[in-house]
Amino acid sequence: MMKHVTSRILGQGLRVPVTPTPAVVGGSGLPRMYHERVVDHYNHPRNVGSFEKNEENVGTGLVGAPACGDVMKLQIKVDDETGKVVDAVFKTFGCGSAIASSSVGSYKAKK
Repeated sequence: MMKHVTSRILGQGLRVPVTPTPAVVGGSGLPRMYHERVVDHYNHPRNVGSFEKNEENVGTGLVGAPACGDVMKLQIKVDDETGKVVDAVFKTFGCGSAIASSSVGSYKAKK
């Protein structure tokens, strides 16, 4: 499922074939193949942070997965006049795929 979702999100507009990057994940020490863009978003996450509590036009979503212990907080700032998302930030405590998907989600929300 993760492969399908990431290929749909990250593969849009991709014209050049890309070789997956091996990455060691989890506690098993076994290599898994992740798309190089997923690895890049994990190694260099975009839009990490949070908005001030008193900022206007900020929406906050918080979700957790008890099975694996991941917790994600995503915040968006919306323009009053246009109703469009003008900024997005996140904080994620969890596995590499949770961090990478939060980074991609916040990046896409700002587009």
